[in-house]
Formats: sequence, C-alpha cells, structure tokens
Amino acid sequence: MSETSYTDRTDGVEEKLRLLQDAYSQGNHDLTMSLVESIKDTVVFERQRKKIGADSVSGAETFAAVTELPAAWAQWARGWQFCKVLELSETAGIERRQEPVDICVGFLAEHTADLQREVRVARIDAATGTLCEVISQVYGEVFEEGERCCRVVFFADVPARGQVCYLVFYGNPFAELPRYATDLQVRGEGYGLDIENSYYAARLSRQMGQLERMRYKRTHGLELFIEGEGHGEPPNIDWAHDYLASNQFQKFRVTNWASCPNFEVVRGPLCTQVRRWGFPHAPAHPLFTPCRMHIDVKYTFYAGLPYFVKEGRMEMIQDFELNYLRDDEWLFAGHPFTQTVWMDREGILHEGEVSAGHGDDLWGVGFFNEHNRECFIALFLDHSAENFDGLYHAGAPALDYGGHGQLWSRWAARDNPNFKAGAVLKQHNAYIVEPYEGPEQVQQTRQGLLAPLRVGAAPVPGGARSAVGQLARRGETEDTAPLKKAIWQALREVPDDMYYRADANLVDMGYIYDLRVEDDLVRIEITMPHRGRPKFGYIANPLRRRLLELDGVREVIVDYTWEPAWNVARVTAAGREALGLEV
Repeated sequence: MSETSYTDRTDGVEEKLRLLQDAYSQGNHDLTMSLVESIKDTVVFERQRKKIGADSVSGAETFAAVTELPAAWAQWARGWQFCKVLELSETAGIERRQEPVDICVGFLAEHTADLQREVRVARIDAATGTLCEVISQVYGEVFEEGERCCRVVFFADVPARGQVCYLVFYGNPFAELPRYATDLQVRGEGYGLDIENSYYAARLSRQMGQLERMRYKRTHGLELFIEGEGHGEPPNIDWAHDYLASNQFQKFRVTNWASCPNFEVVRGPLCTQVRRWGFPHAPAHPLFTPCRMHIDVKYTFYAGLPYFVKEGRMEMIQDFELNYLRDDEWLFAGHPFTQTVWMDREGILHEGEVSAGHGDDLWGVGFFNEHNRECFIALFLDHSAENFDGLYHAGAPALDYGGHGQLWSRWAARDNPNFKAGAVLKQHNAYIVEPYEGPEQVQQTRQGLLAPLRVGAAPVPGGARSAVGQLARRGETEDTAPLKKAIWQALREVPDDMYYRADANLVDMGYIYDLRVEDDLVRIEITMPHRGRPKFGYIANPLRRRLLELDGVREVIVDYTWEPAWNVARVTAAGREALGLEV
C-alpha cells in the first residue's frame, strides 16, 4: 500500500495497543516491550501537540499592531510588528518587587516565526509612561490549529493595591535569541543538574532528580546534606514522595527510581523547572510493579529569589488500601539548626514546639539557627485532596531524629486508608532559605505567594508616552542586518535530506535556533531533532557551504545545542504541509 498521508506513515496508539495485545497473548515478550516503547513515543508526540491556550491570559486573536502604539513607543519597538497589553493588579496590599509571573499567551501562527527569538516584555512606568524592557523567558511552545501558544515568564514590580501594564512584543523575523544576564546558573544535563542563584546552590540527584544537597551562599556557606546507606537508595535531603503498602509489606518510593521514567526540564534566565512523574518503585523492582498511585513532582528554582517551589500530585488510578503515605519529608545531617518553627491555619508563625491540638493542622514548618540566622522553612501554600476525606496537614519538625539529623515528615494519609480511583492529593510548597528575621518576614512571604498578581488583557493605554533607546539590539532590524533576509532564504534551501521527497528544510523543520550577523561573519545555533542523531555536522556542513556562497559572507560559525530540546511545535506551517501534518 502506497503511503501518501501522515496517517499512512505512522501508527497511532489504538493500532499499537491492538498489536501489543496480540504480541502479549502470543507470549512474545520481546515484541511486547518494543511496542510499549513505541506507544510511549506516540504519546510524547501527542503531548507536544496538546494545545495549552485554554488558560491563556491573552488569546491569539487579542493583539495590537505596533504601528497603533503611541509614536514614541512604536519607534522604540521598531522591528517588531505586534504586541499584547497585559495589566497586572496587586490585591493583597503587599508591594511586589521582582515577583515571578508565569502565564500562557496565544499568538496567531502567521504573526511569528520563532517565539523563543522574538518575544520581548516591557514595563510601562506608570508615572512617566516610559517603556523599559524586562528580562523574560519563553517555554512550553505548542503549535495547533493555526495558533502558537507558550508560557512567558517575567518578573514584575507592582505597588500595593496598584496596577501596572506590561507589553509583550513579537513578530520580528530578524530577532535573535536574547542573552540576558542573571544570577541563575545551571550546569549538567537532563534532570541531574546543579542550580544556583545568589542565595543558594542546589544539587539534584544524577540518578533520579531528587533534591540531594543545598549550600547557602552567605558567609561560610552552610550545606544541607544527608549521608549514609539509607535504605539502599542514594541519600537526599528531600525524601518525599512515598507510601507504605497494605499490611506494612513494603515501601514504594520515587527515590527508588534507577532513572526517571518520565521527565521534562525547563532552563532559562529566570527559572529552571525539573518535573518528574511515574509510578514509584518497590524495593525489589520489578518483582512488584503495581500501577495504583501515579506521582508527579516538580521543582522550580528562580533567579534572585530566596526560595524555591515544589509541586506534587499523587493520583489514585485504582481502588486500593495502603498503610500510610508521605508527601513532604526533609532530613538534614549535622544538626545545623537550633530552633523549630511552625505555622497555624491562620498563617501565624510560631517558634518552638508545636502546640497541643495543632499537630495535624500545620501550614508551615521548619528550622532556624539562632546564632547565624540561617533557616529552612516550608510554607504549605496548598495541601488538598479530591475524592478523599482523610488528609492530615501534619509534620512537626524535630531537632533530633534518633541521631540521624533534623527532620520533618508529613504523613498526609495514615491508619490504613482505602483510596478510590480518582482520588488526588495535591501540594504546592515554597521553601525559604534567606536569613531568618522573625515571624513577620515569613508570614508576609506566604501572604504574597497565596495571592499572586492578577494578570489580564488590557487595551493600549492612552496619554503622553515616551521611551529611551531601542528595543532592538544591533542586528535585529533590517537596516542593521541587511544580509539576514538573504541568509534566512538560503537556509530554506538546505534540506534534512533524510527526507527524500519532502521539502524538509532546516528553517521549516525548526532546526535553526539563532542567527547573528557580525559584519561579514555569520553565527548560527542549530539543533538536531533527537539524540539518536548526534552528528551535527550532517546539517552544519552543507549549511555552512551554502551560506559561504552568498555575497558579503566571509565566514560561518555553527554552534550546536540540545537545550531546549527540539519538538514538533517548532515546525512551521510550510514544514507541516511538507510532512503531511495538519497546519
């Protein structure tokens, strides 16, 4: 049968499930394992196509042409064609400085070529009307039904009870990947990362991505760690999530993963996210492999902020009984702290032991050192359950845990609970690592985190407006990089010729991450579609030869990267048509 369409050239999940059932019924376990892996590949592709615009604060159809802006702003943003106006409102009565904003934004596909290169964010000074660019980060891009959606991160300054407008600019084919300077530094690959900002340096386990160590950057650098054999898995300061099975038979732990079954990593100038998910493993995996509780854990580390965030989700997909489960547990060796703290339901922080009657109703716990003021305090922003009534908000901190160190352990469900399929336990925690100055400091931090800035689309503000300088760097407009148009056209003539009869050129396949022109020197950053094709020269060499044919090009330097990983969202409408995908 001739293959003439996309559906002819691949197999969907339904067909693979049929083949899987047949192979398993025949006892062909080798083929069964291969089909399981192939099903996962298909689902990865489907996830990349999933539209994320449902919660968009500014839909694709909501935009303004830059030419419609006040003249001073339009001149400042010369080179960009479109923008979105966002109004940020503060409702908790707390002045926000460098407040993280992470929103979903939609764009018409014909208005943009590459959101990673093009998106810029600017703040409008309410007093003067002056535009000023702020550092931004783009991730999570999706292309579906003629629209592109992505997450945009920036830090906002908004006065207490006030409103401030920010503009999101896009639509500049000459734009280059912005090189923002921040204190957020990330080293490593995959989920085995070292992450640091001006407050701390965190190390994630190379085995399973759990937070392994944390070093404070103040004075002599207190380090939080745990050593020893543990239960056979590498020791981490973060031990959650896990559960003890029915009849206290065995523990299932995410820290028993030999490697993360599923993960995704976001890296950028403002935040690094490491998300991992799957079924926890038994001590003698794969002897016991129940698929009853699906666990999802995500860390988020920010530039310039004295806290990090963990979000967790434990979802029951079958009815079953367990003995207890823990969803937040931290253990520190060396006894680095001298005092405990805890927070009640009203958000009041108390020093000392947990008062009677509050042991199962805690909304923050932690430690501090009365001499050097170092602290590690967890703020429980959300700890809730769906379809389950037996949730405990426990976890009193202990200054000495049987000689092992200092610990808190939140037993969120215990005493042999019976879970129903569909039950979900959720958490959203922030962990403070700045010097402890008293309860008010911690309480205000939690207040602000519980009441994030409200973001909504807004019309273009009127009135007198001004701007200083230009949004565009040299090379990001046609008059400062006259060669760029010819270079982009030439790149469209260079194919990934593993596709013999499709116009799978490097631009429309989304392999080109960045293009810079420095007089007669061209610098290009490229990727390959997956790590099974690590030989970048296969693309780089013909690319370089083609560009050297252009008048005015003396040299071409090609750099390679795997970050961020390529995905199908980078394929343009023309590329989709060539590959037989719906546009």
